[in-house]
Amino acid sequence: MRNILGGLLIAVCISLVGPCGAFAGALPKPADIIFTLEMGLVFAVLFFVILLFVFEWVRVDVVGLLMMVILPLLGLVTPQEAISGLSSNAVVAIIAVVIIGAGLDKTGCMNILARQILRRAGKSENKIVIFISVTVAFISSFMQNIGAAALFLPAVRRIARQTGIPASKILMPMAYCAIIGGTITLVGASPTILLNDLIAQANGLGLFETTIQPLGMFTQTPIGLALVLAAVLYFVVFGRFVIPAKGDSQGQNKIMPASLADTYQEIAGVFEIEIPHDFGSFTLQELHVRDRYHVTIAGVYSPEKKIKNYAPTRWELIHSGETLALVGNEVHVRQCTKDLGWVFKGELNVFAEDFSPNNAGMVEGIVTPRSYLAGKNMRELRFRKQNGIVPVVLCREGICQFNQITLEVIKPGDALLMFGRWNKFLSLAQKDYFAFTNEIKGEEVREDKAKHAFGLLVCTIAMILWLKPVSTALGMPINVSLSVCLLTGALGMILTRVLTIDEAYKSIDWMTVFLLGGLIPLGLAFQKTGAAEWMATSIMHVVGTVPEVLFLLIIGLLTSFFTLVVSNVGATVLLVPLAMTMAFEMGVDPRLAAMVVAISASNTFVLPTHQVNALVMRPGGYQTMDYVKTGTGMTIIFLVVLTMMLMLFY
Repeated sequence: MRNILGGLLIAVCISLVGPCGAFAGALPKPADIIFTLEMGLVFAVLFFVILLFVFEWVRVDVVGLLMMVILPLLGLVTPQEAISGLSSNAVVAIIAVVIIGAGLDKTGCMNILARQILRRAGKSENKIVIFISVTVAFISSFMQNIGAAALFLPAVRRIARQTGIPASKILMPMAYCAIIGGTITLVGASPTILLNDLIAQANGLGLFETTIQPLGMFTQTPIGLALVLAAVLYFVVFGRFVIPAKGDSQGQNKIMPASLADTYQEIAGVFEIEIPHDFGSFTLQELHVRDRYHVTIAGVYSPEKKIKNYAPTRWELIHSGETLALVGNEVHVRQCTKDLGWVFKGELNVFAEDFSPNNAGMVEGIVTPRSYLAGKNMRELRFRKQNGIVPVVLCREGICQFNQITLEVIKPGDALLMFGRWNKFLSLAQKDYFAFTNEIKGEEVREDKAKHAFGLLVCTIAMILWLKPVSTALGMPINVSLSVCLLTGALGMILTRVLTIDEAYKSIDWMTVFLLGGLIPLGLAFQKTGAAEWMATSIMHVVGTVPEVLFLLIIGLLTSFFTLVVSNVGATVLLVPLAMTMAFEMGVDPRLAAMVVAISASNTFVLPTHQVNALVMRPGGYQTMDYVKTGTGMTIIFLVVLTMMLMLFY
């Protein structure tokens, strides 16, 4: 893992501090660094970008495109450097890992993950946030945080749709914990990966009187765990106040698309009831629930046989102890259960996943003049049996009816409201029956490719972690970047037909790509002109002699600011030499100062400039001010917890 960003480290070190190394010479004084016109222009561009983010005069990806144009026109970067962000390791890695995540989602792997989380957390927003945040943080502790976040993104979307919790309420805690998770171990994030290289470089130059010992894999673990715990508590306690509720927040029973709600007001949702043990056995036809109560039995679960029937016919026997799913108005469903002596359970439990908005819903079909249904009735066509779909309401000439709709002779222009699972509707769409008026949301799930998708994920992670050390041990060293490893997995998804190439392109959020592609050259300009070094050096000298804890807090604050406008790698390479030199002069442990810089490089929550924040921006429907509102509190908590842990353990 240490070599993933090795080449980038060397290039940045040379560009920042010259060929003599990061620690050559004493700490420069502000007078040694002349403030130039180029530095002023960089600060002006930075201020302009912040204004664009705050007031949202243009969309965030347009901000990225503006940077690609403005920076070379001002002569702050070359034309090649202006577009280099699009081919950067970070952007290519995001593209690749999103494709891998889409492949896992397409094969149903994310369904399994979502199912396990919901089984343990139920529909409690806080429990879901805790489970997802802790899991993502753990995974992020040994792999790149953008990879952990991107892999969980499809699962979070499914959980949000199934529970009715807005995705925005889950995605931001997940993103922040993915970033913080990288602080748990030395290999969890790029800044901490670089630490021992920078310490070794300092020892090689003999800058300090004693040899500074490298950090161990778990030296920073107490701090990382405390930060994750603090983040989870922050969102559990204050999440309802600081995280916006955006997107579709319809509950599980809201199965009716908004476009159909006015027409079919009597159909409000799907509800679960239980048959008492002394009920006996009756067929659906004998119960007449549709004719009497305008409700439709859409599912039957037999606990004895462990079998679910998603489109029961009129001859289906209803036995004592079974669980039914009824589609209709809640008032009608309650009246039906009361009259028949059934037990109203309300929200779905047994059928929670089967009839969640991810997997089932209402669709309206208009019978076309050349429809196979025209002139026939649904009973003689065995519509339920053949298609696995339940007819609910038939509308003709503005009049909707529930009674005996399966015996009605179908005419062109008739509208039929149906309930069923999306995969059944996809099959029905291939037949010449209806013209559908609303979207069929389901997609083809290639469960037969699940092993391929999971295997490719494992191989990709193995390449990231062990390709270099294993190949070196065999005498054939192979050194590839993180992006190449991830692209290998993404390409494997396409070659094994887990995804088509068009599906892979469609899965990529190009807004995120262009946002980061434009911000990377801004960070490059900040470093290239010397503006970053001038600012850092000026602040460090203004600080003067202060208590150790306050000194480390100032380093954390400085790093937190730099990592918002410069890549976390660039901020680490720039500030570690300055912080260690200043720490040595003040009698503070240089290794501790270096660790604070590397950990604080993950304190980047106030703006959507971090890759993970940018990744969830559109899926969560966030705006820049949402990050400012939520991230300000998280930034303060991060620094407070970091300082307290330094006092207690270090």
